[in-house]
Amino acid sequence: MSLPDLLAGTVGDEDVVAEVPLGGDDRLAVTPTRTLVYRGDGLLSDESVDEYGHDVERIEVSTGRRKAKITLGYGLDGDETLSVPTKRVDDVLHPILAGVLSASGVTGPGETVVRTFRFSELTLIVTSERLVKHVGSAVWDPEFEEFGYDDLTGLDFEEGTVATAVVLVHDGRSERFKAPNESARAVRETLADAVCSFHGVDSLEEFRVAAAEAEEAASDAEQTGTTDFGEGPDPLSASPAADAEADADAAPGAEAEPDSGGLGTEPKGAGGRDSAAGSESLAGGDGPGATTESAESASVGSPEPSGGSDPLDDPLAADAAVDDAAEDPLAGDAGATESTDSPAGDAPEAPAEGAERGAGGEPAAAVGEEAVAADGEADGVVPDDDAFDGSPFESAGVEDADLASEVAALRRTVEAQSERLDRQSTLIEQLIEELRRGR
Repeated sequence: MSLPDLLAGTVGDEDVVAEVPLGGDDRLAVTPTRTLVYRGDGLLSDESVDEYGHDVERIEVSTGRRKAKITLGYGLDGDETLSVPTKRVDDVLHPILAGVLSASGVTGPGETVVRTFRFSELTLIVTSERLVKHVGSAVWDPEFEEFGYDDLTGLDFEEGTVATAVVLVHDGRSERFKAPNESARAVRETLADAVCSFHGVDSLEEFRVAAAEAEEAASDAEQTGTTDFGEGPDPLSASPAADAEADADAAPGAEAEPDSGGLGTEPKGAGGRDSAAGSESLAGGDGPGATTESAESASVGSPEPSGGSDPLDDPLAADAAVDDAAEDPLAGDAGATESTDSPAGDAPEAPAEGAERGAGGEPAAAVGEEAVAADGEADGVVPDDDAFDGSPFESAGVEDADLASEVAALRRTVEAQSERLDRQSTLIEQLIEELRRGR
């Protein structure tokens, strides 16, 4: 992504190591020596760039519902405050801390800051070569601790109900601190990956084995260095007289002298030299299941036989019915007699074919005309004034032509006001967005 002209001119020959968008055209750029905040042209401010050096002594963060403030303390030179959206504070704080650690000499050349964690009054900064821990209300100040991975001999995590304890074995002592359980997994994976990558192993188990072997080798080398006397002088004997006699016997041509005391002498070659040896010892401390089976039983029922047959299927019964109809000829003429009882002159005239009547007995044509008239009135068709003769209603007629022009003018006014409201709504939204970005 190309930098705006004003920001690119401010960066100059430095390299931009990190860039964080702040919304809209606003963005934050971090160089090895300073942090630059670019603000685009908007309603509240013109295009500008603010600079913040990395030679700070203290960093504090305060977050609100919409905006967060990062305060950089420069000692006697005062403080500088940087406002950013609350949802961007962690993204902004990480590169700023990396620049501050590099400028203060905590991290060396080529060392990268992997991730930053903030837990209430505990700040953990995981780099590629060390872990930086700071405890206090500030995110960072000179009162911090660092643990290099080269001196790290143990790393373990103890899970609890609320928090997880991180145990570091460093320089022969254990360091413990707790991280909330909701962030414990991220801390474990980030720190374990950094340590394993530094020591060239694939897992924490391999790191523990390698650390134990290195510690044992160092202990053996220390013990060997303390017990090897080299070619030093012989140890002193507890019997000097016996040593003198042994030396005399060993000399060529040595003669025994009589003892003035009349006592016997010790046999030649008998030595009174005492010797001692040491030993070392090492010690090391160190249901039946039951299964069940289920079976399904199924019963098959036989259909019941049908109890009777249809009487119509009986040919004898059908023949009997035909015989009864043949014996009674009057039964078939009853309907015809009833239809011819009325004289032809009394019957009403039948309507012509295709003619229909309405619900009240009127012809369908009349009903259709009334429906057409009603539809005409509903559609706004004004009937002639003659149609209102003898009726209490009067025709509305056509008003003056000024009414149509007034309606058209009113429509134009409403449309203009709608466009103005749309523009105001857009400006309000832009103003709210700029306020959220911390302008």
